[in-house]
Amino acid sequence: MDELIARVAAAANLDADTAKKAVGIILGFLRKESEAPETEQLIAALPGAEAVIAENAEAKGGGLMGGLAGMMGGGGLMGLASQLSSAGLGMMEMQTVGKELFAFAREKAGEDVVGQVAASVPGLSQFA
Repeated sequence: MDELIARVAAAANLDADTAKKAVGIILGFLRKESEAPETEQLIAALPGAEAVIAENAEAKGGGLMGGLAGMMGGGGLMGLASQLSSAGLGMMEMQTVGKELFAFAREKAGEDVVGQVAASVPGLSQFA
């Protein structure tokens, strides 16, 4: 996970904590939104992913933004963008983080796995 965090931080010009949080948000989103069985295969191929997802889920628990997102449904790519924005990312950084994460996932899990996961979430394939 350290390698992925370093790559994401460097590519998007983020500090390591923000990069880690963004990766946790995206992986948690994939677990929640993707119906592809390959999603768990992708997560398993990324050492440390479970811990980053769990850490983000614990941190997400409350706060005003969490409550508002919950009331508004907060799903899909718009919900993901809202969570990433709350973590301090702008649109360009979101795109860079997503592209770097998926590139890393391709290296670890393979093109077919990443393709199936991306195809299972409406609108995601443009970022993968």
